[in-house]
Amino acid sequence: MNKIYFLLLLITVLIFSCKKKDDDLPRKTTGKVNSISVIIDDQLWNGEIGDSIRNKFAAPVIGLPQEEPLFTINQYPVKIMEGFMTDNRNIIVVKKGDKNKFFIKNDQYASPQNVFHITGKTAAAILTIIENRTSKIIKTIRQTEIDEIQRLNGKSLLDPKTVGNKFNISVDIPSTYAYMVQGDKFIWLKKEVVSGNTSLLIYEVSPKSITNKDNLVSNIIKMRDSIGRLYIHGKDPDTDMITEEAYAPYFFKIKLDGKLVYETKGTWELKNDFMSGPFINYAIVDKNNDRVLVLEGFCYSPSKEKRDMMLELEAIIKSVSILGR
Repeated sequence: MNKIYFLLLLITVLIFSCKKKDDDLPRKTTGKVNSISVIIDDQLWNGEIGDSIRNKFAAPVIGLPQEEPLFTINQYPVKIMEGFMTDNRNIIVVKKGDKNKFFIKNDQYASPQNVFHITGKTAAAILTIIENRTSKIIKTIRQTEIDEIQRLNGKSLLDPKTVGNKFNISVDIPSTYAYMVQGDKFIWLKKEVVSGNTSLLIYEVSPKSITNKDNLVSNIIKMRDSIGRLYIHGKDPDTDMITEEAYAPYFFKIKLDGKLVYETKGTWELKNDFMSGPFINYAIVDKNNDRVLVLEGFCYSPSKEKRDMMLELEAIIKSVSILGR
């Protein structure tokens, strides 16, 4: 009998121990990509503070043909913090308090998660904190969203050999993409969606073709348009993909995989046709291999918002790593 009691006690302890371990594990975050839960009382939300938050975090995304907000904002009163909204990936908590302070708690209620705490003695103090910290908040949220997309993409990837052998790179491309065209130094992959499609281009060009510092943007446009003439056409003759002429693209210099990258965002169109959409082009200056490696994402989706589609493409592009030769 003593053995039976001992076994029952041991089983009870094990069950309790396992349950406690499960309870200690962080909950997984929920919510759509590019969404923010703003925890703020209605009185503040309906005033100048709420206006400031909306103006900064729902500002138009650059490089899209139609206006779309940077983030989708959902507002909840402070008392909701005890509820399910704490599972969201990005949370901004705004309230009045005894001190003026700003701090970030990572994985406070779930993982991965950013909880941005903004507290001020007065409305003016809160507005000052928002003004000074907006760029950091946006940068942090965007990186978290890219990391989450890359994590989800990593569950099912294309065989890396085709792209790796051709360009000597590693890049995580979801298995939902299919090869459309393959050339000597060119690959076009496409994913079909309900409302259209997203495409990924990978190719390389000579550094001389774009690195004239006086005409970087115009050279990148010429490079894009030459690729369109060669590979990307509509159903009718003389309908090549070109950079839309009506608006100048946005241009930035960034670092990726330790290398200088020319980032260009704008709108493409089919010449003599009505199809158009946004693109993001990364021209990576790869001095070790005497080339410029180009990864470009673009989408066509006339009836759907394109913000999240373009972020997915950016996440794929930013997974690239150039291997040693």
